[in-house]
Amino acid sequence: MDTQTIAAAGLPALGWAFHGGLLLRRLATARRDPLTGLHTRAGWTARAERLLAKHPGALVLLVDLNDFKAINDTHGHAAGDTVLTATARRLADWCGRRGVTARLGGDEFAAIVTDPSHTPGLSALQAALDQPVDHNGRSLPVSASVGHCHRQNLPVPALTDALSAADSAMYAAKGHGRRNTR
Repeated sequence: MDTQTIAAAGLPALGWAFHGGLLLRRLATARRDPLTGLHTRAGWTARAERLLAKHPGALVLLVDLNDFKAINDTHGHAAGDTVLTATARRLADWCGRRGVTARLGGDEFAAIVTDPSHTPGLSALQAALDQPVDHNGRSLPVSASVGHCHRQNLPVPALTDALSAADSAMYAAKGHGRRNTR
């Protein structure tokens, strides 16, 4: 075979390989929140379901920022974005390598940690999330409500049940005043 024949045969394969790489990159981007870099709901849910089924000691968390609308209304959307990215970083840092984090939408976040004993603890998470955030020379107050559910407390280890229990715990924490964890 001459080089022209080889090149002619290889060009379509090269084109398809390039196209496939672009599609994979787009898919990965679609499963990540562009602002925070955390998983989106769809990307997180699939991983969280597998981890919950596999790890009996898993912990599922829901985090909701308190009075987030007031930050956007008072300081602007750029300030709100700064708070969201700081919250995402703090949650991901707390979870470490044994956790998967997500921004579910708006000011709601979720995480699953396969071994909570390797985290600093829920009170440390609460303290980290409640730290002020600096934006354009201003210190913005931040507080969050955190709900959690241990897998072993579920009759069936289903993610929907864990999220429902964590959601109930989060709203119970909100009912007992800001800056609470349940």
